[in-house]
Amino acid sequence: MKVLANDGISQQGIDALEAAGYTVLTDKIEQDNLIQEINAQNIEVLLVRSATTVRKEVFDACPGLKFVGRGGVGMDNIDVQYGRDNGRIVANTPAASSQSVAELVMGQMFSISRSLHDSAKNMATGDFKTLKKKYGKGVELRGKTLAIVGFGRIGQSLAGYALGAGMNVEAVDMITDPRTIDVQLGNGLTASAEITPKANVSDVLASADFISLHVPKQADGSAVFGAAEFAQMKDGVRIVNAARGGVVDEDALIDALSSGKVASIALDVFENEPNPRQDLLEHELIAATPHIGAATVEAQARIGTELAETIIANFGTF
Repeated sequence: MKVLANDGISQQGIDALEAAGYTVLTDKIEQDNLIQEINAQNIEVLLVRSATTVRKEVFDACPGLKFVGRGGVGMDNIDVQYGRDNGRIVANTPAASSQSVAELVMGQMFSISRSLHDSAKNMATGDFKTLKKKYGKGVELRGKTLAIVGFGRIGQSLAGYALGAGMNVEAVDMITDPRTIDVQLGNGLTASAEITPKANVSDVLASADFISLHVPKQADGSAVFGAAEFAQMKDGVRIVNAARGGVVDEDALIDALSSGKVASIALDVFENEPNPRQDLLEHELIAATPHIGAATVEAQARIGTELAETIIANFGTF
């Protein structure tokens, strides 16, 4: 059985699949040639991340394709329900990257609280005194309120880190059942806290010092944070979006930064990936990263292993 890992897969995933008798191909096939090559090479399993899209036409034109796997959480680059309705298995790896994304968000919050992203860009100017004055008004995370919008695996993992850093955590989610959050403290020590999410994002905007988004791109294309939501936030709020591009209205964001409503924002995702707006990349109050939330050695190893286990569970060994 042939597996095409078109956007790459960890060596751990390759080893597990090959040990089970699968042939794993990792040479990148461009989107325009994907259908032709799947059929020509008799590919039955297609693995993607965010670069390759699997739409209706791929399912229709590739009758031999049995399984599509997304290495990551969001599956907005795959017509998931259409594939399933037409007898294909479509799966993702929802748990594998939670810790890595949560750690990126913590790093981003530390960065935008002290303007680390912008000071690093400007140190080469040599104007030490001016820069020290410009960046000398940072804030601490401990004691601040973090609102986590979307309280799934990633949001809960982030809550554990934030609680460990001394932040007060509020959550928003469609499911409002209480969640027990495990806080891993190091040296084998643990603690726990119970957090009950609120149903409406409006309930947390006015009190949050920091906000982190962990929701999918909306089906109708609308933003979760637009001008109306920014208006409800406290002045000087700091935001992180490591979820999906389009969750934040980028025009409204620029206005909120200009007015001082938003002190700073970290963006790991953008509306027009992989070619984000230049004004976002150049803005001194925006810490931009190239969609690297799950890009750690550990997360990629877990993703590859989880995909391999799912494939083997469905099709067996050879």
